[in-house]
Amino acid sequence: MDNATSPTAETGGATWRRDLLLLALGFGLLFGFRLGSYPLSGGDDGRNAEIPREMLASGDWVTPRLNGVNYFEKPPLVYWAVASAQKFFGPSEWSLRAVPALFALWGVLITYGAARKLYGREAGLISALVLGTSLLYFALGHILILDMAVSVLMSRALFSFIVGVGEPPPSTSSGQAPSTGSTGSPLAGSGQAGSPQARRWLFYKLYVSAALATLTKGLIGFLIPGAVMFLWLLIFNQWKRLRPFYLPTGALLFLAIALPWHVLAAMRNETWVHRYLVFEHFERFFTDAASRVQPWYFYIGVVIAGLIPWIGFLWPAVRDGVRGGWATRKENATAWFFVTWAGFIFLFFTKNHSKLIPYILPVFPALAVLIGAWLAKMLRAPDGPARIKGGLRGFSFVCGLLAVALCVAVSRPTLVKMDLATALALQVPAYVMALLLLAGGILVPWLAKIRGVRAALGGIGATMALFFVVLQYAAPNLNKPPTKELALYVKAHVQPGDRVMHYHEYFHDFSFYAERIVDVVAFKGELELEEDAAARASGRFIDEPAFRRLWTGPGRIFAVARTKDLGELFADPAFHYHLLGKSPDHTLFSNQP
Repeated sequence: MDNATSPTAETGGATWRRDLLLLALGFGLLFGFRLGSYPLSGGDDGRNAEIPREMLASGDWVTPRLNGVNYFEKPPLVYWAVASAQKFFGPSEWSLRAVPALFALWGVLITYGAARKLYGREAGLISALVLGTSLLYFALGHILILDMAVSVLMSRALFSFIVGVGEPPPSTSSGQAPSTGSTGSPLAGSGQAGSPQARRWLFYKLYVSAALATLTKGLIGFLIPGAVMFLWLLIFNQWKRLRPFYLPTGALLFLAIALPWHVLAAMRNETWVHRYLVFEHFERFFTDAASRVQPWYFYIGVVIAGLIPWIGFLWPAVRDGVRGGWATRKENATAWFFVTWAGFIFLFFTKNHSKLIPYILPVFPALAVLIGAWLAKMLRAPDGPARIKGGLRGFSFVCGLLAVALCVAVSRPTLVKMDLATALALQVPAYVMALLLLAGGILVPWLAKIRGVRAALGGIGATMALFFVVLQYAAPNLNKPPTKELALYVKAHVQPGDRVMHYHEYFHDFSFYAERIVDVVAFKGELELEEDAAARASGRFIDEPAFRRLWTGPGRIFAVARTKDLGELFADPAFHYHLLGKSPDHTLFSNQP
C-alpha cells in the first residue's frame, strides 16, 4: 500500500477514500482525454514504442533493441510496461500513452497522500491540484518517455522517507509522535501519530521505489534520492530521526529487484558495461558526448514555464516554509527537506553537460507540496486573499502573455518558424485557448476578492483543465509529422523477399506501424551499431553506393525518406523511381511499380 492509499491508519479514513477516488476520476479523465487520438511521433514516442514491440516479437525481454540493434541507453522497466500494454490491450496509441499517463496519475495521488500526512487534508488536495495542472507535468504525461516514470518513482522514494522518519521507531509508543517542530510535523493534521510498523513499511517502499527507479533510468534512480536524503540529514542534523531505517533487509529488497536485470544484461552482452555504465552514466554527465549542451540557466526558464499557472505562488511558499532561516531549521525541517529536494536536483541537472527539458521533472512534486502547504494556510488565514494577490497577478500576467503568444503564433507563423498549413490547422484551438486564458486571468482575481482563496484556486484549476482539454485537440498538429500512413501502406503491400529501407534517416514510428525492422542507408543516429557486431554484419546498414547498386538489382525495394533529403537523389537522371505515397514531410518510393 502506498502513502496515498492507506486510509485505515487515519481517523479520517472515509475522506481519504473519497479524496483519492475523486482525484483518480478527475485527473484520470483529464490525463486520458483523447490520449489515443493522434499517431506516434517520429521521436521519443516512436522509439519507446518500437523497442517494446521488438521485445514482444523476439521474446527477449533482457536486451532492448532498436531496429534490431542492441540498445543499452536505458534500463527496461518502461519498455516492459509498454510491451505489456501492447500485449494485453493491442498496439494502439491509447495503450502506449496510457503508460506515462498512469504514472502521471499515480504521481498526483502519492503527492496528495504525502502532503496530507505532512500538512493536512487541504494541503494534500491543493498539492495534487498544483502538480496535476502544471504545464510541464501535464505535457510529459502524454509523451511516451521515461522521465515521468522515473520522476514518480523517485518522488515516491523521497515521500516515503520524509513521512517514514516522522513515524515512531519500535521503542516509541505508537500513541506518541516524535517531536519535529510545529510547522514541520510529519503527521500534522493526520489525526494520529502512526505506528512503528508503518515506519517499517514506509522505508520498504523507499527501497522498492528506488530499485524501480533504477530499473527505469539507471543509477540516478537511487543516487539522486540518496543524495537528497543524506544532504538533508547532514545539513539539518536530523540523524536521530533516521534510526531505524532497516538497511539490511531494505538493501536486500533493493538488490532483489534492481540487480537481476543488470547481471543478465552484462552476461549476455559483452559491450553492455562500457555503454551503459561508463558512457551513459559518466561520459554523458561530465562531457559533451551526448551533444545536448545548454547554458547554465537553461532549467530556470524550464521551471518557470513548466510551473505555469502556479509559478507566482512559488516564492512566497518557499519564503514562508523556511521563515527564520537557519535559526528555525529544526522547526521547519520538513519544509527544508522539500527545498533540499528541489534544489539538489536542479543543481545536479544544471551541472550535467547533457540537458533536456524532461530531466528537471522530479523537482515538480516537491515544489507542488511547498505551494500546496502554503496555499492551505492561506485558506485559514484572515488575510489570505490579500497575501495571495501577488500569485494571482502572476497568474493573470501569464494568462495574458500566453493568450497573446498563441494568437501571434497562428496569425504570424513566420515569426515562430511555423509552416502555414500547421498554423491554419491550429487557429481555432489556439484562439479558443487564448479566450479561456483571458477569461481565467480576469475572473480568478475577481473570485478571490468576492469568494476567497478557495474559489480562486478552483478557478485556476478549472481554467487549466479547460485549457488542457482544448490543447488535446491541437496535439495532432503539434507533433512531429508521423510516417504512419506510409508505414501502413508498406505493411499491406510488402512481400517476402522485399526490402524496406530508410534513406539518410531512421524513423522509429515507421518501424512500429509497419511492424518490421528495416535497412538503413547512410545513417546511424541513435542506432548503437558499435555495441552489436551481429547488427553490423547483417548487411542492413549500407552506404550510398551500396544503395544505388541494390536499387538497380532484381529485388523490390521500398524506400522512405524525408522529402527535403531527396532533392539530389531525384534530380539524378540515372536514378529511376516510382512514387508510392507522400506525407507532409516524408516520401515513399520504390524501384518497381
